Amino acid sequence: MALYAIGDLHLSLTANKSMEVFGPAWENYTDRIAGSLGALTAEDVLVLAGDTSWGMSLAEAEADFRFLDRFPCKKYLVKGNHDYWWTTAAKLRRFFDEKGIRTLDILHNSCVFYGDYAVCGTRGWFLEEDAHNVKVLNREVGRLEASLKAAGERPALCFLHYPPLYQGYECPEILKTLEKYHVSLCCYGHLHGHAIRRRLEGKRGETEYSLISADHLGFVPKKICD
Repeated sequence: MALYAIGDLHLSLTANKSMEVFGPAWENYTDRIAGSLGALTAEDVLVLAGDTSWGMSLAEAEADFRFLDRFPCKKYLVKGNHDYWWTTAAKLRRFFDEKGIRTLDILHNSCVFYGDYAVCGTRGWFLEEDAHNVKVLNREVGRLEASLKAAGERPALCFLHYPPLYQGYECPEILKTLEKYHVSLCCYGHLHGHAIRRRLEGKRGETEYSLISADHLGFVPKKICD
């Protein structure tokens, strides 16, 4: 039994938008994902940190969800910037239930417990200087805070899609929230290809930062803890 995490699977079984066009790092990536998920058991838990499916709707993403549901580990999805299929929590859970998709759930304004830990998460945001993006950022900070508050007294592990920091960039609002709730680990995705070089990992304050985008991990989920 262990907790794992990976982001940016970019599955495209129906959307016909294969990531293989981005070069050798993505060659046969769906088969590689299947191979690594096949090593997990029903006792394991996997956090998927955004950009799970290229589907533009739940109907178009269904084949990707069914692909993931083949593997028995419990999976919690965080929203990514390309998860266009994402709708309300109630609609997502109803869709999974109606389609008999039993191993998928979402992290959204909430947390789930794993052993002594609280597993928290949200999309996060890159702030650009216009009013709309300030509103989006503030909403994401609120969602992160709601998730961390739900942790209660348990130590929090946080999973974001957007990195809260990398070379040349910081999101102070997200970083302050992680600091406020004494988050011990923050995993993030979104960075691919040449952008991976700009990642910042390791300890900052009380928090350990780690990039978990799928191409960075070689499509093998990162083990977080037993």
